[in-house]
Amino acid sequence: MVMPTPSPTSIPTGFLNLMGYVDESQVNGPGTRAVVWVQGCTRECPGCFNPQSWSFDTNQLISIDELADKILSNSRNTGVTFSGGEPFWQAEALAQLARKLKAQGLNIMSFTGFTLEELQREDAPAGSQDLLQQLDLLVDGPYVESLAINAPNSLVSSKNQRVRVLNPAFQGELTWASDQIEVHILKDGSRIITGFWGSLDAVDC
Repeated sequence: MVMPTPSPTSIPTGFLNLMGYVDESQVNGPGTRAVVWVQGCTRECPGCFNPQSWSFDTNQLISIDELADKILSNSRNTGVTFSGGEPFWQAEALAQLARKLKAQGLNIMSFTGFTLEELQREDAPAGSQDLLQQLDLLVDGPYVESLAINAPNSLVSSKNQRVRVLNPAFQGELTWASDQIEVHILKDGSRIITGFWGSLDAVDC
């Protein structure tokens, strides 16, 4: 089976195309984390939390260096989570970002609609192996609405998804609470709602 590829995008080298970003999340992985939502996904899963992330059109371009500085400027961030959208369609840039952050002591987690086995194949998105090497935790598998769990003690959203502990040091860190919702009020007055029942939704307050 040939892996589908997205429509061509014009992301400059050294940049990421983002849907959104927040600091100090506690519902997207262990501890207090920055969360980076990338723009672009081919799956269009029914019931997707973030349908506005599907388009591969340019949304928010930011350089890898600028984003790394932004994340590291908040000392309360102990890690970063990549979500989307589909992070592995921008795997090369995210791997570069991850290396910069890990060098400063942060841990790295990612969600993906791919399975780990798909990401280990030769036809996986460019840079997949490089990004996998940087990850401490991976939640893999597409969201399947008919398999939705809807349970407050679940770390995943649907039964087919798995938490992959790629760094054994994090085996005891699977502690994020799926029944929490966060609302982040941004400087422009918009808000981001994230969590198990939330969706990343920037709207005027």
